[in-house]
Amino acid sequence: MSKTDEKPLKKVCIICAKGTIEDVYATLVLANGAVMEGIEAKVFFTFFGLDAITKNQMNKLHTGTVGNPAMRMPGGIPFPTLLGILPGIEAGVSVMMKNQMARLDIPPVDEFLEMITAGGGEIYACKLAMDMFKLKKEDLWDGVSDVLTVGDFYGMCGGENTQIIFT
Repeated sequence: MSKTDEKPLKKVCIICAKGTIEDVYATLVLANGAVMEGIEAKVFFTFFGLDAITKNQMNKLHTGTVGNPAMRMPGGIPFPTLLGILPGIEAGVSVMMKNQMARLDIPPVDEFLEMITAGGGEIYACKLAMDMFKLKKEDLWDGVSDVLTVGDFYGMCGGENTQIIFT
């Protein structure tokens, strides 16, 4: 199929399984970008990704400092993984990351979710992860559409011109 014959993307389904700032925001940026382009977006939060839609955690996310080879200190110097285990380092790096995001006018998680749903995007929680972490629907951000099994989510994502993205 040539480039001119390709059908435009109509739906994107994004799965967020990690709860660090960088992973959650990758999901939010992709979902928001989709709705801004008129693409149907459905987002499924599972395992530690549930922190992004759990009322008590959604605006308390941290940056992963241990085992993050892309982490850099000011000046582009690689961040020594060993430093990440010291008390207060993860919290300090997370504050720096949030401050940089605020300077770029990137909204906090709850506002980002509101932007996505206002644009027609849908937010879902994983039933298995909810059961594992003993969470109830009322523990989640009020804009969560439903708690689904992964099979139910995949069923919603079927059809031609659909892309599934795992962040």
